Amino acid sequence: MEITKVVVVGAGQMGNGITQVLAQAGVNVIMNDLKPEFLERGLNTIKKNLARDVEKGRKTEEEVTAILGRIHPTTNLGDGHDAQLAIEAATENMEIKKSIFKQLDEVLQPGAILATNTSSLPITEIAAVTSRPELVIGMHFMNPVPVMKLVEIIRGLATTDDVYNAIEDLTKKMNKVPVEVNDFPGFVSNRVLMPMINEAIYCVFEGVATPEAVDEVMKLGMNHPMGPLTLADFIGLDTCLAIMEVLYEGFGDSKYRPCPLLRKYVKAGWLGKKTGRGFYVYNQ
Repeated sequence: MEITKVVVVGAGQMGNGITQVLAQAGVNVIMNDLKPEFLERGLNTIKKNLARDVEKGRKTEEEVTAILGRIHPTTNLGDGHDAQLAIEAATENMEIKKSIFKQLDEVLQPGAILATNTSSLPITEIAAVTSRPELVIGMHFMNPVPVMKLVEIIRGLATTDDVYNAIEDLTKKMNKVPVEVNDFPGFVSNRVLMPMINEAIYCVFEGVATPEAVDEVMKLGMNHPMGPLTLADFIGLDTCLAIMEVLYEGFGDSKYRPCPLLRKYVKAGWLGKKTGRGFYVYNQ
């Protein structure tokens, strides 16, 4: 199956990045969100990214015009009824994702693939609310999507080989590297990354070191390009907490217990860069 038209549900941080890389790969994209202002914000982010590429000589004005011409923002999910694929990029919340998948199952043509960009939730459980579990798959892009090469591809219990192969081919067409991962909480990326971030937060919580010191140790000692607490602020502390909860509930192992300081920051609305404050203070 050649995928030429895709619906992306969600125009936020991940959704607009996925839309951009699809359009760059020559795919027509219906970018859907609940409100026109969300779509406008997402489109503006894409335009800024592309303008930067032109400035740096990576793209021409003509290429940018062609890419933007393949993006069709809409608040009506029905506009994507004839797409061969939908990629859901909504909040990391199981009930929200299930609701979207029920809608996609009703709106999209029979045979269309339904993918989720979840970073930790079970693909099999999301697939179960549809009438086409064999056509449901996980595509976990990394943030920021236009820059990061990895896409974790996660089969649900019923996902067919044909669906996997079609998604693997599309991932390569987007100039990304597909890696097959089984359907376990957190997959590989977040099962390894989030406990490290959580442990870094415990170091601050227990007074072992300041956030700056923890980040400096990991950057200089482990050669990480970004410290774990800076990374947590960038990801969003609410997202970090949600993923730790999925790991804790999914495995029932105390090593995944979210740090109380992480819970406190989220309750305070200190979610990181997007709110101007997390482990660091940011100028909005």
